[in-house]
Amino acid sequence: MPAFAIKADRDQLVTDRLTAAFGADLLSHERLYDVMCFTVVKERVHELLAFLKNELDFGFLTSICGMHHPGEALELGLVYHLHSMHNGHRIRVKTYMALKDPQVPTATDLWAGANWMEREAWDFFGIKAVGHPNLKRILNMEDFPAFPMRKDYPLEDPTRQDKNDSMFGR
Repeated sequence: MPAFAIKADRDQLVTDRLTAAFGADLLSHERLYDVMCFTVVKERVHELLAFLKNELDFGFLTSICGMHHPGEALELGLVYHLHSMHNGHRIRVKTYMALKDPQVPTATDLWAGANWMEREAWDFFGIKAVGHPNLKRILNMEDFPAFPMRKDYPLEDPTRQDKNDSMFGR
């Protein structure tokens, strides 16, 4: 059987199991860039991640990334990249949240490696991992007043007086 057929079978199995277990809370599923992507409501993201780890053998958390989509009703989001090494299968899980309530349950109880990734999402996007054992800034100063990876963060310091914009084609 060709490798793409095996991958499609695995994707369909995961889709069927998640749809049966999470119903309407699984908002969407689609293949993006040859990886199945599942979107779930933030209230059930931890439960879905535990299901993927314990029931479907996605034992490796590759990464957690923050997202910011200004102007959307749910502006902030997290993307979890998971890998089943036993099955050679990768998937992506997304969840979105409002800017006024940027928090999700921590995944550190499922994967210890989520610790630094969740701290990075807090540091750069302001997404709080509730229940995290040591949620503090990882690269910025603790008293830094903003979240620099949000698209509303200014790219340059507007108070700088030492810069001559004409030297930069402006």
